[in-house]
Amino acid sequence: MTSRRVRIGIDTGGTFTDVVAVDEESGATTTTKTPSTPGNPADGFLAGVQKVLDLMGLDGDAVTAVSHGTTVATNQLLEGKLDRIGFITTEGYASVLEIARQSVPDGYGNSYFWVKPPRIVPADLVKTVGGRLDHTGAEVRPFDRDQAVAAAQFFKDAGIGCVGVCFLHAYANDAHERAMLEVLHEVHPDCVVSVSSGVLREYREYERSVTTLVDAAVKPKVGAYVTSIRSRLDEIAPGVPFYVMKSNGGVLSAEEVVHQPITTMLSGPAAGALGAALIAQTAGFDRILTCDGGGTSTDVTVVIDGEPALTTEGTVGAYPSKIPMIDVVTVGAGGGSIAWIAPEGTLKVGPKSAGADPGPMCYPSRGPEPTVTDAHVVLGRIPPHLLGGEIPLSVEAATGGLDTLGGELGLSLEKTATGILEISAWNQANALRQVTVARGLDVRDFTLTTFGGSGSLLACRLMDILGLPRTLVPPNPGNVSAFGLLTVDVRNDYVQTMIAKHTALDAGAVASAYAELEARAGTALDGEGFARDDQRMQRTADLRYVGQAFEVRVPVPDGELDDAALATVADAFHAAHHQLYGYDFRTDPRQAVEWVNLRVSGIGPIRRPDLVARPDRTEGSVADAVTGTRRVFFDAVSTAPSSGGDWVDTPLYARTQLQPGDVVTGPAIVEEFGSTVPVHPGFRATVDSYANLLLTKETSR
Repeated sequence: MTSRRVRIGIDTGGTFTDVVAVDEESGATTTTKTPSTPGNPADGFLAGVQKVLDLMGLDGDAVTAVSHGTTVATNQLLEGKLDRIGFITTEGYASVLEIARQSVPDGYGNSYFWVKPPRIVPADLVKTVGGRLDHTGAEVRPFDRDQAVAAAQFFKDAGIGCVGVCFLHAYANDAHERAMLEVLHEVHPDCVVSVSSGVLREYREYERSVTTLVDAAVKPKVGAYVTSIRSRLDEIAPGVPFYVMKSNGGVLSAEEVVHQPITTMLSGPAAGALGAALIAQTAGFDRILTCDGGGTSTDVTVVIDGEPALTTEGTVGAYPSKIPMIDVVTVGAGGGSIAWIAPEGTLKVGPKSAGADPGPMCYPSRGPEPTVTDAHVVLGRIPPHLLGGEIPLSVEAATGGLDTLGGELGLSLEKTATGILEISAWNQANALRQVTVARGLDVRDFTLTTFGGSGSLLACRLMDILGLPRTLVPPNPGNVSAFGLLTVDVRNDYVQTMIAKHTALDAGAVASAYAELEARAGTALDGEGFARDDQRMQRTADLRYVGQAFEVRVPVPDGELDDAALATVADAFHAAHHQLYGYDFRTDPRQAVEWVNLRVSGIGPIRRPDLVARPDRTEGSVADAVTGTRRVFFDAVSTAPSSGGDWVDTPLYARTQLQPGDVVTGPAIVEEFGSTVPVHPGFRATVDSYANLLLTKETSR
């Protein structure tokens, strides 16, 4: 047995699998990457575990826990590769998926052209069962067992092995859904089933139906993937706790995730936001914007006081899913985003991506179309290789592709490349505005935190566009998502719809409902091995003004829930509504407040890695980190690329040689394994005590 104890975080991306191991005693971290294996992501996962253990000279006995961020469910939904699913709903409601919602993307001006996306279950695979509950859960008509048996038999005979069940008002009473589940187990025992009362006890029938069906659709693949890793992990580290990242900012044991697969949909982006939150908070910043740049897309979110914003209004692909998830906005502006010419003759970038295969034109596999990465390499912003030389890049191939594209546009090579980067930067800036300005927040109050392989390449331009005061770039930015997996607690979310006007609210009924939700959360955490004294319960509620279609979530205080406590919740709602929309009806007695959903998050805390401060440089100077120079093209200061720019012999700095207190003045390029930070003219990068780079403007321009 080894004496060292380590926890490992593994984030599987489209191109690379990122691995971070933290020594539980010293807090020191070891990072590495290994190629992802899309054919079987479990292969890349196990290779990453073994690689980081080899780097540390340890064996499986040293591992105390493994946490994983996976894109299996997300990719299945984005690619639309869903098996045939059956749907069982209340008699008379067979068309709930067709009716859906009246909302049209991009507003009603698009309604003449917009076509509803294909429904997740075709009409011939929808069966209805008699029986009816009202909105209070009272039975209006009894459950029709004969129709239930017929529906189950139909799916068995049709070879449908995956079924979702959503009965009207099951959020208030799950008796009919439990009866249907019992029938399915009897008649079609091999069927994979998801019931809405187990997935989402919340009103709004369409969203609850689709969320339940998505859960059923991804359950077989996620279950097989997690089970496969669990068994293969036992060959390296027998019995080691294995956690999977959830969309809500928590982790859950592999044994439980197979029953709640929909909760893993935004697994990777959630981990990145939490890792960046801890790093930035330790560095002294409590209001941050995270910008996770990858090969295909960029994910952004807002973090206040260490807590990323949560939402239940998310979608993945064409499917709305009302599960609690970190409020991430994704834009198709990654390193592999393809530059193309629209029919009207204008330059566009993304959302289509070259991916990892064939990749950008500069890659060894030579993709056929120029990308954002090609623009960076042609302008000298990134070196002619990736991962410290493991992947050579061809400047010549990228130049040829951009020359051809520029010829069609009548632009020079430099203007073509900077134009591509400018469009990509504005795409990212618009995503950052969506999580701030659209939420009633001033973007200029936040520190941008960039990570991921391409996240920091446009940082200086984003600061100019948005008026941001600074950008924080963590060390090993490509591994922040994997690091984030080691910072998160076990977390389960529970919801119960309880619609009532605030003035008619029964404090005893609210307290009773919260007690029931907390009991369910406590039981789940018991099963995860957390003692009752260590468990934390976090209460929130969704409120609105009567007549509104959407709610605002606000905190609910701990302790006794009497009328005074409920009044503080209403006050918090007025304040939150004012921040979001610029007005409230606090003093207008005609506008009543209405409670809609009660929520509880059960949290089992885990020990977070220690981020250790280091002393400032005591000998040598920042010049010791210079490794050479490279000609780099920078945009004209404080203007868009259309105003020109110039080629500059630019010093290159090895980030691993920089020490706290060092200041790098632009123009400069800071390079490390897996990431590059261009410091534009007029900017400076200061190394703080935790080895973060802090980008700021030298002067007010």
